[in-house]
Amino acid sequence: MVPTDRRYSKQHEWVLVSDDVATIGITHFAQDQLGDIVFVELPEVHAELSRDEVMGTIESVKAVSEIFAPISGTVLEVNTELEATPETVNSDPNGAGWYCKMSIADPEDIERLMDAAAYEQLTKEG
Repeated sequence: MVPTDRRYSKQHEWVLVSDDVATIGITHFAQDQLGDIVFVELPEVHAELSRDEVMGTIESVKAVSEIFAPISGTVLEVNTELEATPETVNSDPNGAGWYCKMSIADPEDIERLMDAAAYEQLTKEG
């Protein structure tokens, strides 16, 4: 089940907005496709990112994948716990496996993202 409290990108990132801060992670679908996560490269705190810009990588036993910024903004915080326990992305992708928190430069970016039903449809088609 795809959580309905957040928005989704076509690159399989989720965005949960609270008080003008966007928490970003990769979806359950994405971590499932990747397999066992062994390494996560986080963005720098204070980095200014544009929507669709590469902000890091995630490495699994199968492949290395890029993580894209689903919105434009500034990185406020990163989940440093993932450096020691990257497998948290597998065990809790929608919670403790979050990737970073960003300011929202353009609220329109959130509106451009898919809702849960549209994302669920995308993963069924893929």
